[in-house]
Amino acid sequence: MSTQQGWRLFHGDGRRREPAMPPAPPWRRFEDRAEEDGDPGAREATAPPRPQPYLISPRHADVVNAALHLRRPLLVTGPPGTGKSSLAKAVAHELGLGEVLHWPINSRSTVQDALYRYDAIGRLRETTLRRENDEEEPSIGSFVRLGPLGTALVPGDRPRALLIDELDKGDVDLPNDLLTVFEDGEFDIPELARLPEEQAEVAVLTERPGEQATVRRGRLRCREFPVVVITSNGERDFPPAFLRRCVRLELPAPDEERLRQIVRAHLGSESLTEVDDLLETFLRRRAARELATDQLLNAVFLRVGGVDLSADGLLDAVLHQLDGAV
Repeated sequence: MSTQQGWRLFHGDGRRREPAMPPAPPWRRFEDRAEEDGDPGAREATAPPRPQPYLISPRHADVVNAALHLRRPLLVTGPPGTGKSSLAKAVAHELGLGEVLHWPINSRSTVQDALYRYDAIGRLRETTLRRENDEEEPSIGSFVRLGPLGTALVPGDRPRALLIDELDKGDVDLPNDLLTVFEDGEFDIPELARLPEEQAEVAVLTERPGEQATVRRGRLRCREFPVVVITSNGERDFPPAFLRRCVRLELPAPDEERLRQIVRAHLGSESLTEVDDLLETFLRRRAARELATDQLLNAVFLRVGGVDLSADGLLDAVLHQLDGAV
């Protein structure tokens, strides 16, 4: 980043300058992702980019290992910024499981959509067009695409990694709807199960670009149960039947020493010379209101780049509260 005098890219005066963009924070760089998106086969041909450093205590790591050995979903709870979502990438990286499949939950999320989608209208349109042109009808598999959960259950010698993010934001019945899939490791696609015997095997699309999976007689069953990490912000309790099928991990808000380790891991040891007053301010504010660890990283990144955070409420904008009114 530039010096304090030249750090402003935007001046608000309407004058066009076209400045060179400074380097982004390490956790906000997307060039590796863009390179993969340019080549659909690159996701399988090369290892995914190394995730940002992830720090976890031995006792919490043991809970993760228990879920791995038991082949059970890991339900991760804790305050914002404790690394709940990042844990899935860290596990996938260390175990060599490839890119993490991501199912972000909202109020409209359903297990059906996460398993697969069937484009019946698209199939009808394409079939009609080909018949008019006296061409071969398209395979039904071209109109079935597995969702993140369905793709995670595609059989393979190695399990796949799936992040189910913020499950507590979904419909109240969503956890119960997952029980059968979690217990059996399989699901049916009725549109394929009704096909004649000569179409017992159908290649369908998956969540990953360029990849196909074979569905036999309308049923897809995993060979190795996927590594499933489910995050929750504690906004709602889950039913006992769902909790019984999960291994629970509560991640606490990091203390001062752990925060220093996190800053060092992301921004280097030299950044610690700039962190004392920011860390003190962050801890004081976090004791009174909800703050996330990445807000501290943002503040340190700006400070290391030469930005004066005391200028007219800038620090307040970076360390803004996450709960209550804006």
